[in-house]
Amino acid sequence: MLLTIQNPRVNNQITAPEVMVIDEEGKALGKMGREAALVLAKEKGLDLIEIAANAKPPVVRLMSFDKFRYQREKKLKKQKAQEKGQEMKQVQISIREALHDLQMKAERVNSFLAEGHQVEIMMTLRGREKANKDFAKEKLRDFMKIINPEHKLIMEPRVGGRGIALQITKK
Repeated sequence: MLLTIQNPRVNNQITAPEVMVIDEEGKALGKMGREAALVLAKEKGLDLIEIAANAKPPVVRLMSFDKFRYQREKKLKKQKAQEKGQEMKQVQISIREALHDLQMKAERVNSFLAEGHQVEIMMTLRGREKANKDFAKEKLRDFMKIINPEHKLIMEPRVGGRGIALQITKK
């Protein structure tokens, strides 16, 4: 794909003497001089928008600049929405938590997974609990069995900082 420009040149801002023209339906009209392309755009009541400045010759498109700007903004909004969907959620559990509390947190993890988020499960360890990491890992494995089985590990359990952390996502 050709390189696109953030702020494309429009009409008289285009400096190349020869351009490759694409019409409003997306069909290539071929190479022509800049002046001839400007005249064609004026006849059709459209703008001449440079969409690939680095190409030889530069590629320009016949279309309304307002429509072009609207489509670009719409595309950017869609990209931002997709980025937001992959947000990392975090759930903290403890070695001392009762079964019911773990079940409630497992339901929260399941809802995050259903929404399409990645989830980091953090088992916090305090004081002397840090000395018994095998027991903590066993409790973490038990918690993972409570969670909906439709998940996969992104990051294996790792010990660090305040406890043990792992990351999961929906299959």
